[in-house]
Amino acid sequence: MAIASTSSLQGGQYARYLVFLSACLQLLPVVWTASRSSSVTLESRMRDDPDLSEFYSLIERDEIAMSKLVHHSLTIFAPTNQAFQRYLNNKTHLNYHMSTTPLRLSQLADTVRSLNDDGTPLYITRMRPLSGMQEDLYVNSAKIIRERSNMEFTNTRGYKQILHVIDDVLTPITTVFNKTLDTPNPDAWGFLQSVEAINIEPHRVRSFRKKILNLKRDQVFKKPGISTFFIPVETGFKVRTRMSMVDKRVIDGHVIPNKAIFTIPAPYGQALETLQFEDDLRVTITFFRHDTGKNARVFVVSNTMYSNSRLTPGAVIAEIVKANIPVANGVVHLIHRPLVIVDMHGLQMLTDNSHTLWSKFRDLIEDYAPEFLNILRGMNQMTIFVPQDDAVSQMMQTNFMSNRKKLLEVLMMHVVPDAITIDKIKRNNQNHIYQIPTMTSRRFIYFNLNENRTTHAKTVTVEGGGVNASLVLGDIATKDGYIHIIDRMLGVSYMTVQEKLETDPMLNLTYHFGKLNHFNDQLNMTNKRFTYFVPRDKAWIQWFIEHPAANLDDFVRNREQVSRLVLEQHLIIADRVFSMGDLRNMSHDSLILPTVGPESLQIRVKEEDNRFFIQWKETGRWTTVFRADVECTNGLIHVIDAPFVHEYDMITSGGSQVRLCSTVLTLMVTVLTTLATIGTF
Repeated sequence: MAIASTSSLQGGQYARYLVFLSACLQLLPVVWTASRSSSVTLESRMRDDPDLSEFYSLIERDEIAMSKLVHHSLTIFAPTNQAFQRYLNNKTHLNYHMSTTPLRLSQLADTVRSLNDDGTPLYITRMRPLSGMQEDLYVNSAKIIRERSNMEFTNTRGYKQILHVIDDVLTPITTVFNKTLDTPNPDAWGFLQSVEAINIEPHRVRSFRKKILNLKRDQVFKKPGISTFFIPVETGFKVRTRMSMVDKRVIDGHVIPNKAIFTIPAPYGQALETLQFEDDLRVTITFFRHDTGKNARVFVVSNTMYSNSRLTPGAVIAEIVKANIPVANGVVHLIHRPLVIVDMHGLQMLTDNSHTLWSKFRDLIEDYAPEFLNILRGMNQMTIFVPQDDAVSQMMQTNFMSNRKKLLEVLMMHVVPDAITIDKIKRNNQNHIYQIPTMTSRRFIYFNLNENRTTHAKTVTVEGGGVNASLVLGDIATKDGYIHIIDRMLGVSYMTVQEKLETDPMLNLTYHFGKLNHFNDQLNMTNKRFTYFVPRDKAWIQWFIEHPAANLDDFVRNREQVSRLVLEQHLIIADRVFSMGDLRNMSHDSLILPTVGPESLQIRVKEEDNRFFIQWKETGRWTTVFRADVECTNGLIHVIDAPFVHEYDMITSGGSQVRLCSTVLTLMVTVLTTLATIGTF
């Protein structure tokens, strides 16, 4: 019994030893790792990181920089090798990537004093891409790579050091060879005073500097704190009258207070208040980015509201020609022309080579349709919808280029003989589709508002000649109107009839009716030419309201016997298309057109006040052609205000038992509710 107890005790002790030994073995890697980490310094970490080899080699060749890296308390912002591959300058300012205070990301304030000889600050920007996402951090225009940052080390002297890896090389003010700054770490005014010693080639800024002095606004550029300053270069004052229009308010409209905004983390699309933001005159500035990659360019757009007698309301756009010059009280951007001032007519602005946003459109006009400029010369007011360069390039690959007459018609469709602002478009689009006649005879453009379900922001689209374009940048003011930049060339079709039906917001019902019975499938064929009379959504709903005996349920259920036959009555397939002008010329009395259905379509067409009207013989009723000649790659669509249908076409003795399509009924109810709410009936 005693022996058994001793054996049991020894076994229990042995088990406890095994547990203890196992725990020690598990702790061993942790202890080893901690020991190893404590021996790693910031210098050795950078030396051994192949992606920081470019930056480390520069430090290695600089005795002072290496001494700071090894011996001092430090925060270092280290650019990757890829950042150096993109870097175009000859010299890298190592001290501008360092600060004597070790700072984790959470400790970074709006500014960090650098180790540059003049103490030029580094500016920190925090951005949250989407709600709930972790914020992005930038130092000047370089993004801090979070997963490779916040690395903390202790050097051999016991000082703390922190490494943050960034995706761009940081550049302070750089001087011309053999020149020095009058004031170390200059503010924005010091920058202007010493600008001849600063490397901003090939630009000059003497005129704007002189105007600031004359108007005694230099204190705006000396003010402590943080601001963003936009300085127009000398070439921006080639227009003789431009300098005389610069007053104190214009100068203040070139400064965004309390923010140092660098181009990469700029809040693009957000209107920012300038120093000139008072009840009687308000000026905002918005950053706008054009294109991507090597072709990327950054613009700023000033918007003047509540203008006075000297300043015209609307937007003025300027390209940033030299960006991100850090100064003691913020950041300076050089721009190609002054903001706020409107001193050019639409024709001048369109043909001015300094406006690079529409260079392809300008070249297209000058090379292929110079007569278009003569048309603009004869206009007192105009609004021009200018397509982006990509849209013009796509159009130039089509057969439009071989038909100069057609090209001129397309160009004239982009011009409205009136001054139309985006605000006016939005106000006039509240209760109906807003339409405006263009310079092309009998051609209108149509506007629609699309609301973002998340932000509730409303964007403007414009439709002309079968092409739906989105507004990219609006309200660029001229002395005789406005320029709006859009993302497509109007009148140059790129969709089939089926694709146009699917995407056009006012043709939803016809599209879904045709989708039920596969009627739409044929409309994608490119070896046929279609002329399709399409009732808009409002026309269908109005018809059902006026014909209560008609059974929508049966119309949807009997997709072959009823809905298909009705749609066939609206579609013509031939070896050519029929424009409304063609039909008007052909129908002196009555015109019979062969449809894809069993019955022909007998109509008359007339034109009054540049609008077309169509009469269906079966009812004798004249109805408006709401949009004529909507061009598609395989045909034409004419949007009409009443369907070609009898009430008895919709009344059946008994439909098939096919399940009701809830999609169409839901859509019908939605459209009906929307139109009833905004009072279009």
